[in-house]
Amino acid sequence: MAVTIKEIPAEQADLPKPRRPEWLKAKIPGGEAYAHLKSIIDAHRLHTVCEEARCPNMGECWHAGTATFMILGDICTRSCGFCAVKTGRPESGLDWDEPRRVVDAIKLMRVRHAVITSVNRDERKDGGSPIFAEIIRLIHRELAGATVEVLIPDFKGSEEALNVVLDAGPDILNHNLETVSRLYRTVRPQANYRQSLQVLSRAKGRGFVTKTGMMLGIGERTEEVIQAMKDVRETRCDILTLGQYLQPTKEHLPVDRYVHPDEFRMLKELGVELGFKHVESGPLVRSSYHAERHVG
Repeated sequence: MAVTIKEIPAEQADLPKPRRPEWLKAKIPGGEAYAHLKSIIDAHRLHTVCEEARCPNMGECWHAGTATFMILGDICTRSCGFCAVKTGRPESGLDWDEPRRVVDAIKLMRVRHAVITSVNRDERKDGGSPIFAEIIRLIHRELAGATVEVLIPDFKGSEEALNVVLDAGPDILNHNLETVSRLYRTVRPQANYRQSLQVLSRAKGRGFVTKTGMMLGIGERTEEVIQAMKDVRETRCDILTLGQYLQPTKEHLPVDRYVHPDEFRMLKELGVELGFKHVESGPLVRSSYHAERHVG
């Protein structure tokens, strides 16, 4: 299995690094409760995007009863410039025991709102969508009162794969736009801006609550963010998250700027004006931040 290192464009590699501001400090998760939850995840041979993406809100979310599980393995077929997940070609097929392990862990962790995301599995025509669907069905069947949000890949634009997930009835369908149109070639080289908007539009067309997120400080201009917000709202998307991009390793795209909390507040106000039902906007916001509050 070959694992690829994301290459930073030469014109960005030489940029001076901005100093990390005070408002980006987050409490490191710890304590007995955190250690207990971590042991459950490890015992069930599961991955959480909380850990893989080094999320600054991991401790807060786990204690709030929200956890984001990353399924379909820990090797992604894409090489996005911002992501810390390993890149390569998975050597194994789908793990049909994974849905059961995920649901068992949710029970033990007493998760009230489960977020299920995944690596990209572009080597498969179905993109791994049947595993998403099985987890949704098991949660609805076995966990009374629990809700489930799926943060899905674009499935290379396959409407069939998307419908497999939607037919299982997730409470929220989330697909992240991640960045503005101009930066897709650098930030998401194997993705397509309009295709991601189409995923949201198709899910909304079937009556689902939809959600998307973007990271700021990776080279975009504010006016481009505003245009992207308008593009997303045209799909009738319900929920928007905006947060600060943080470079996971030196091999990934550098931080272009640290966006001031005032700008995040301005964008939140604009999002409300545009018609989003929920807008989470702030330096430490991530896709699953306060996700339990977005249901219904």
